[in-house]
Parts: sequence; structure tokens; C-alpha cells
Amino acid sequence: MYDARLLQETGCFSIVLEKIPASLAGRVTESIRIPTIGIGAGAQCDGQVLVLHDMLGITQDFSPRFLRRYQNLFEEIKGAVSHYIDDVKKLDFPNEREQY
Repeated sequence: MYDARLLQETGCFSIVLEKIPASLAGRVTESIRIPTIGIGAGAQCDGQVLVLHDMLGITQDFSPRFLRRYQNLFEEIKGAVSHYIDDVKKLDFPNEREQY
């Protein structure tokens, strides 16, 4: 907590607390006046970060405990990109309607 207070005193406008015990994040948050932003540091932080690609399930090979996937878009995106590649290779994209 000394470090957090020191950062506050040197002019930081907020502090990111990443992958630390929630109880520690709560104590840090209570001990300073500037906002704390948590990444896997518990609900007692002033704000939370969840990377959009992780939240939407675009990233598949990263799965820490704090990550909550609200969607699984990986397969949908992979399918759309494959379809696009096939259409380009078949010279079907762009077609007459899709050009000026």
C-alpha cells in the first residue's frame, strides 16, 4: 500500500491492479483517493477491465480465472474469413453488384 500511496502522491490519476488477491486490492482501494482499476483483482476496485477480444471469445488460447466469456465468436469469425477467402479465390468477390 505504500507504493500505491507513493504513486498517488507523485501525480498518478489512477492505478491498475492486476491479478492480485481481492482482499489486497480492497485494502489498496480504501487507502488511496485515486481510482483503482481491476484486472482479476476483485470487485472492490473502482472499475474493471475485461479485454473485448477475450470477452467476445475471439481469443481462444488465453483463459485466466478472471476471464468471463460472454460470447464465442471465434468459430463464426473463422468461418466468415474462410468464406471470404474462398469467394476471392473463385473470383466471386467482388462481383458486378459490388463495384463501381
